[in-house]
Amino acid sequence: MAGKKYHEVANKIDRTKRYPLEEAVALLVANPTAKFDESVELALRLGVDPRQADQNVRGSVVLPHGTGRRVRVLVLAKGEKVREAQAAGADYVGGEELIKKIQDENWLEFERVIATPDIMSVVGRIGKILGPRGLMPNPKVGTVTFDVAKAVNEAKAGKVDFRVDRAGVVHAPIGKRSFGADQLVENARALIGAILRAKPASAKGNYIRSAAISATMGPGLRIETVQTRDVAA
Repeated sequence: MAGKKYHEVANKIDRTKRYPLEEAVALLVANPTAKFDESVELALRLGVDPRQADQNVRGSVVLPHGTGRRVRVLVLAKGEKVREAQAAGADYVGGEELIKKIQDENWLEFERVIATPDIMSVVGRIGKILGPRGLMPNPKVGTVTFDVAKAVNEAKAGKVDFRVDRAGVVHAPIGKRSFGADQLVENARALIGAILRAKPASAKGNYIRSAAISATMGPGLRIETVQTRDVAA
């Protein structure tokens, strides 16, 4: 059940209004609903049919101000790439021994998995464990690569993966409330721009149908979708 603070903030929001992005973020930042530093998330409902393979919107973007989260990175690699990943600051680096640990012990003390192409045939063994958690390495988002140093650096810098769900919605974190309005707006624009650039050629009509922003414990604010068309320029 929503608390008193939630209702106080909700009463300040016009549910019939679509706010300009800057106004929505400023309102969110100025009205905390929790004692901790809440995460801020952006959600976009797209005009695509996710059941069609050519309309499965997916991609990634490095947010200019990061996400505010510490990301533990696991790199699965062989030979020289193991040393390269360690030098880049990966939290865990290894090969088949770590794959076996995930398989046998359900070990999941990491938030991102990067793998080199030459070990992916073995990584496939743990696909049923990593896949449902959104952790399976994928070349489309840059997590299957021989350039492990770049991938690790991007993950640590605040790289965000996005993928449309079955309802046609993309949602992703854009930072913490403590970032302040300016940094959150810049992060939101970076994410929206990446989603616009990922528009499938087969998608017809209005691509971004609606958009909203919210904090962990707070109500959502609807955002003007006309404005989002300008951010990828």
